[in-house]
Amino acid sequence: MLGILQGLTEFLPVSSSGHIELGKYLLNIQTTEDLTFSVLVHGATVLSIVIIFWRDIFDLFKALFTFKYTEETAYIVKLFLSMIPIGMVGLLWKDQLESFFAGNIVLVGCCLLFTAALLLLTRFEKTPGREVSFLDSVLIGLSQAIAVLPGISRSGATISTALALGVSREKAAKFSFLMVLAPIIGANLVEMKDMAETGFASSLSPSVMIAGFLAAFLSGLLACNLMLKLVKEGRIIYFAAYCAIVGILAIVSGL
Repeated sequence: MLGILQGLTEFLPVSSSGHIELGKYLLNIQTTEDLTFSVLVHGATVLSIVIIFWRDIFDLFKALFTFKYTEETAYIVKLFLSMIPIGMVGLLWKDQLESFFAGNIVLVGCCLLFTAALLLLTRFEKTPGREVSFLDSVLIGLSQAIAVLPGISRSGATISTALALGVSREKAAKFSFLMVLAPIIGANLVEMKDMAETGFASSLSPSVMIAGFLAAFLSGLLACNLMLKLVKEGRIIYFAAYCAIVGILAIVSGL
């Protein structure tokens, strides 16, 4: 169930962190984080992105090692620029951010309402769409940094920002998913460092970890493909109603 939740909410514009906080509140559970499982399910979602965009990733790597400035290398620079804001947030305000993940569902509800508002803005996207520019990549990266708050969807924030800037739907979705690869991998490496310091200990059996990995990978494939289709068809606005309803319920429950 945790693997499916991770795979689905990582890509759909509903905020995985927000749903985890709401789930902990509703079920009244206190859990000790198992870093091994966390690394596995996040790695599974990375793998699902790699599977779907393998051709694009291969072309980018091939262009990188030609040591020439091409359209592909320019795209790599844009991806790098988009990662700077989230990297700075993680390095400078990591401890402060952790305080937001303490069962404050009123905050989660408010952030879900903010996500709903962002998704509503996609109704006013500019047409026809264009390529992502260097300035666009920085602004999209800033929206990703804001989405570290529980309840603000990363995919919803980045895709909505791209569409508002005039980027085409297909290119906005592709950029949103590719730009998250390095941050997730980076976060996993940090977690693996913590695991190494504790001797890679885990309270979970191999069968449980394999089940979680497969569930996250398969649900991630489904959610990523679904999200690409919904963005292309201009239907991610439907999630605005969902986020608004859940956000209001969260605020009422918290108060």
